[in-house]
Amino acid sequence: MKMIMAIVQPKDAGKLRDAFIDNNIGATKLSSTGGFLREGNTTYMVVVEDDRVDEVLEIIKHNAKSREQYMTPAAQIDNGSSAIPINVQIGGATVFILPVEKFLQF
Repeated sequence: MKMIMAIVQPKDAGKLRDAFIDNNIGATKLSSTGGFLREGNTTYMVVVEDDRVDEVLEIIKHNAKSREQYMTPAAQIDNGSSAIPINVQIGGATVFILPVEKFLQF
């Protein structure tokens, strides 16, 4: 049994939730905040048997798309002027797969 933790952008969270429901995959949704862009995102926790891990990964991959966004770095230039916004790639999914020793529901 594995726990899959998938961190996705809010734009993808609803579509991913619907895909989990359509495929009879239970998921717990948590609100989270990323450290780099300092913006909100969604973390889904999914526990499945080992033989469904690839299925869940394909669902995540299909429903969480990367995109480009401009951001202004937190640091300022020495002369006090603001930093120039830079184009960064965001989105997609950051996924962790962890072994589950025991799974209980009360």
